[in-house]
Amino acid sequence: MLLLQSKFTITSLKILQINKTDAGGGAAVAANRLNRALRRNGVESKLLVQDQHRDEEGVYPVGTGFTYKQKAFVRFAWERLTFLPYERNASVRFAFSPANTGIDITQHPLVQEADVIHLHWVNQGFLSIETLGKLLSCGKPIVWTQHDMWSFTGGCHYAGTCLEFLEFCSYCPFLRKSGKKDLSAQIFAKKRKIYNEAPLSIVTCSKWLRTLSQESKLLRRKNFYNIPNPIDTELYAPRDKDVVRERLGLPKDKKLILFGAANVNDPRKGMRYFIEALNILAENFPVVKDNTELVVFGKANAETVKLFPFKTHSLKFISDPETLVDLYSSADIYVLPSLQDNLPNTVMESIACGTPVVGFSIGGVPEMISHQESGYLAEVKNSLSLATGIYETLFVSDINKLGVNARQKAVDCYSEEVVAQQYKAVYESVLK
Repeated sequence: MLLLQSKFTITSLKILQINKTDAGGGAAVAANRLNRALRRNGVESKLLVQDQHRDEEGVYPVGTGFTYKQKAFVRFAWERLTFLPYERNASVRFAFSPANTGIDITQHPLVQEADVIHLHWVNQGFLSIETLGKLLSCGKPIVWTQHDMWSFTGGCHYAGTCLEFLEFCSYCPFLRKSGKKDLSAQIFAKKRKIYNEAPLSIVTCSKWLRTLSQESKLLRRKNFYNIPNPIDTELYAPRDKDVVRERLGLPKDKKLILFGAANVNDPRKGMRYFIEALNILAENFPVVKDNTELVVFGKANAETVKLFPFKTHSLKFISDPETLVDLYSSADIYVLPSLQDNLPNTVMESIACGTPVVGFSIGGVPEMISHQESGYLAEVKNSLSLATGIYETLFVSDINKLGVNARQKAVDCYSEEVVAQQYKAVYESVLK
């Protein structure tokens, strides 16, 4: 065990971040950004992933080669296939992770040399509950940043209105055959067993998720910290709107509404309410219809795009940071109609670029947006309220002032240096 001196420097420690992948999805973005922020602020941090898509310093794959990649795919496919008989319907297929297959990484050199293990998102064939248990019992302090609710539920990533996880998961609404001893109950029992004596400290990105975690049966005895994800506020910064619109081929004489997600068709992303809100505006406010266009990025099929009552520019999935900064800077507002979310990276990216956000008052969003000061918080599942927020922000409010306030929030709360210092304190604490 390491002994800390009164003026111990965290820079001498080795921190290992662990995430399924280094790109694709909010957790991958957040883990990569944290790893980068720590390294830039003097901490020896490395990121270990199952699937590496980028060649970046400080990021390492568990393995390489054709055979390794094939085995990783088989684990992913096997976990999905074994869940098929249990799923209520296809809409929940990727909303529930049984974690019944995975690899043991406890003997990996980076795990062996690390002083602190820092977990992020480990599902879909990366770590099973069994191999996660081996990691938790390897004798090293474990920090786990939660990017959804999976760590304290019986398998779902977002529980919606279900509160069974507060005491013991069962009668799961995600399952075809739910009951007292259903699959969620079995998974919950396995997690309780591996968590029991684990030296586990929990980091939540939002106060909303912290409240749920602390009340859950599985984690309520653990230590908790509330730290947001970081963002490079030097990169994600406002750019000249006319310049970036010309670069992206977008009109300079229109109001642009931006909307995006890894999968915009996910019901949790609130597409239904967004479309309803846009129709309300198109039918009742000719000034909006005539002067506004929509920009959508992410996985959206052609059928969905046809439902928008405004001219739509579909840019598909974008991962290049420079293009994303152009995109956020080109928009007048970003709309987030999600019904359940933690601390969305898209909101953080948008406000860092000085673009106000209009969204439902859910999850960690109210912690990021001050109503009518840096954006607009609409009533949850209220399409009229969302439409009102879009209209007022675009045509009534001082949008420039909203953008300045939004940018300042990002700099004050989410910059790399601010977040890195908070995590340094956590690492020092778990080692005492």
